[in-house]
Amino acid sequence: MYAVFETGGKQYRAGAGDTVTVEKLDAEAGKPVTFNRVLMVNNDGKLTVGSPVVDQAAVVADVVEHKRGPKLIAFKMKRRKGSRRKIGHRQDVTVVKITDIQAGGKPAKAKAAKKTAPKEEAAATADEQAESKE
Repeated sequence: MYAVFETGGKQYRAGAGDTVTVEKLDAEAGKPVTFNRVLMVNNDGKLTVGSPVVDQAAVVADVVEHKRGPKLIAFKMKRRKGSRRKIGHRQDVTVVKITDIQAGGKPAKAKAAKKTAPKEEAAATADEQAESKE
């Protein structure tokens, strides 16, 4: 079972027991946090897709730690001018461990395939066209 949820303007796919690094959350380490913006839930092959969110679905997680992400370097340079600019940035992130996925709502309906004409009719029309050309 896994779910796709949204937090901090980003979407994450996670199952129970997974550890996910998300944007900084206002929760203490060791405390539970609930993500209510669940976009999709796959429960053993039963796919539930929200429009835009799945009703009564939630992803429950425990906050493991708060830390800083990897350093990103922004380097700008103009050739032949001696102009260079180097800036580093580290984003604050929160590491959470998914403990439970609560699924709700109705499963997604499979789209009905369009009905096509039987092959016999298509073959008959091809024969008629061949005879009319002669």
